[in-house]
Amino acid sequence: MVMSFQFPAYFTAIFIITRVMSIMKISKPLDVHHKDIRAVDLATKLSVDPSAIESASRDFGGIVKAEPEAVLHPSAPQDIAALIKFSYSSSVPFGIAAKGHGHSARGQAMAENGVVVDMRSMANNRRNGTGIRVSIDRLYADVGGEQLWIDVLNATLEYGLAPVSWTDYLYLTVGGTLSNAGISGQTFRYGPQISNVLEMDVITGKADFLTCSPRMNSELFYAVLGGLGQFGIITRARIPLQPAPKGVKWVRLLYDDFSSFTKDQELLISKNGRKDKSALDYLEGSLLMDQGSPDNWRSSFFPHKDHPKIISLITKHGIIYCLEIVKHYDDRTKHTVDKEMKQVLQGLNYMPGFMFGKDVGYEEFLNRVRSGELKLKSQGLWDVPHPWLNLFIPKSQISDFNNGVFRDIVLERNITTGPVLVYPMNRQKRDDRMSAVIPDEEIFYTVGFLHSSGFDTWEAFEDQNKDIMRFCNKTGILVKQYLPHYSTKEEWVHHFGSKWKVFQHRKYQFDPRMLLSPGQRIFNNN
Repeated sequence: MVMSFQFPAYFTAIFIITRVMSIMKISKPLDVHHKDIRAVDLATKLSVDPSAIESASRDFGGIVKAEPEAVLHPSAPQDIAALIKFSYSSSVPFGIAAKGHGHSARGQAMAENGVVVDMRSMANNRRNGTGIRVSIDRLYADVGGEQLWIDVLNATLEYGLAPVSWTDYLYLTVGGTLSNAGISGQTFRYGPQISNVLEMDVITGKADFLTCSPRMNSELFYAVLGGLGQFGIITRARIPLQPAPKGVKWVRLLYDDFSSFTKDQELLISKNGRKDKSALDYLEGSLLMDQGSPDNWRSSFFPHKDHPKIISLITKHGIIYCLEIVKHYDDRTKHTVDKEMKQVLQGLNYMPGFMFGKDVGYEEFLNRVRSGELKLKSQGLWDVPHPWLNLFIPKSQISDFNNGVFRDIVLERNITTGPVLVYPMNRQKRDDRMSAVIPDEEIFYTVGFLHSSGFDTWEAFEDQNKDIMRFCNKTGILVKQYLPHYSTKEEWVHHFGSKWKVFQHRKYQFDPRMLLSPGQRIFNNN
């Protein structure tokens, strides 16, 4: 038998573990953020402990596993810059991936035979760093890239302020969501989170520590936003704030007709000005099917007494479409919000008798997924495989998608147990200079299949995902993946389309040795 090993993996092991751990006491000063500092000794911050390696080898998806040679636990951004500088200067560099809360589904934050940077280790080491600092007079927060959005919310609410754009799940890091887009039901009005950033501090693949904004180092600024971690690691973001609401009027409407469901969504998002007081503050749609309770892990909403009639509807129609809308209020508007919501509902074509509403606090609404998470964790059902598929579908083709995917593939297989989201967004709320990719039409739909599976059943969901993508390709639906994952360069080129050349140029400009985010498999997919 002939035995062989991969030379890059062997080299990485030697140079990361032996050389870095033993002799990484660089005497040269490192220029970081225009200030000369002594290069930190990484020996005490690099871990090869089996538990650290195992944790860095897995993510929320629970499908992909890739072992790094070491894990960096930085206490400051300078540690990250020193690690990148070491790899960049090596004759054979190693890959480096920043990992926040590990909520990726396809190994995007992994670095096989490289180093994973545990960004969360900086959360409690910000004595002289960023952390979360709120400027109440200038209405922004400077936030470390390793901070969770739930902590940003809590810190800003202390001053009666809050960001305007969120994700449905708040236990994600700021750097992680800004590297993708950061979307939810607020996006139609306020844009994704990448449209709500004033400036950032970024460490590039050349170990340059740069502050960037639309006016300063703008090429890097737009590259990093939605850039999938390919151009730099975000260590600080300046997030604009506005006065926080006190509560929300939360309404769900049920539809048995997909055309009425989408027409009402498109009508409601047509009022999307940030200062338009008649506009909604949140809008999402979803599918209700016969796999379990009308409520799901994202939130408990429908009154228990109404479950039987909702289940009866689902049994009759196979799929019921649920429209979820929210309007904020404060002390000044709490007495008029019911009237305003009533005006919003006039003329909508939901099923009579199937409108459900309640009032909750603003923080409770934003953190609505948490209670479901804790419940699933208590049942051992959170840390299971999550073969998710997130798509953007042009408005002109969403009806075809409903017929061919929701009605045929999904309903026919009848295995989907997690939430299935479907709601529209406006292209005008994004800046096309950003790296994030969306369909060309002005209105497009987000479709999210948020599957949870057993450890031995996830492949059935993967087969369904592949059938969905094959259907889109066969019928000419111009779908774009959100949180994308592909295995070949050709697929990535097709994904980025007209943005590919710019994306590739930016990679050569900011990470010419292809160090960063190897788990995305964009430039190292051979």
